[in-house]
Amino acid sequence: MERRRQELSRSGQNARLEWTPVPLDRISPWLRRAVIVAEDARFYQHGGVDWNAVREAAGKNWDRGRIRIGASTITQQLAKNLYLSPSRTPWRKFRELVITRRLESTLSKARILELYLNVVEFGPRTYGAEAASRRYFGKPAAVLSAHEAATLAAVIPSPRLYDPVRHPERVERRARRILRLMQAPEETPPADSPARMSPARAFPNATPVPVLPPEPTPEISPVGASPAAPGSSAILASSESMGR
Repeated sequence: MERRRQELSRSGQNARLEWTPVPLDRISPWLRRAVIVAEDARFYQHGGVDWNAVREAAGKNWDRGRIRIGASTITQQLAKNLYLSPSRTPWRKFRELVITRRLESTLSKARILELYLNVVEFGPRTYGAEAASRRYFGKPAAVLSAHEAATLAAVIPSPRLYDPVRHPERVERRARRILRLMQAPEETPPADSPARMSPARAFPNATPVPVLPPEPTPEISPVGASPAAPGSSAILASSESMGR
């Protein structure tokens, strides 16, 4: 988010972003389910990297003769969104794996999902489930229906390619596939997953308004990771909050 704000500033545009962080219990269970089945079906089983998905993607990419399918987990995407540039170098991938390992070792699955749903991009200047829900459906994320949740989850792989405003039919096709996946038996999350956290504890230094605050210096910086989201140091500031 901070990188996007800087890009807008450099181009002379208004740098305001839509971002309203909320705790996990104020995000519809349908959206949590939709994002997991669409982005990381084995989220509760792996330790940050889904090696089965990596092998499957590698095989499909080999058959097609080019890289078309990725296998990044929710935790890997969170690491990238918080601390890394969008470059596709081996060094950046290595740093992503190191940060992913640290996130998984210090945060609960519920906390990882909560952070991810609050910083992932859903469209132009729109970050996080709450801002996306209000932008596209005019309602808080807590009351999204299954179909609305699937629609938002359909946007995540490429908010520009799957823009609900410009490409509604394309998004609807993907949303229907996600809805079918959501009908499968749901994996039982670990005991820590229903963690309840107030906005103040979830994002201690964040102001829940659609204005991006200045970027503080993060306290987690493994192997040269760089900050990429507001409140990064606050998100991972104390061991007490990280375990929740």
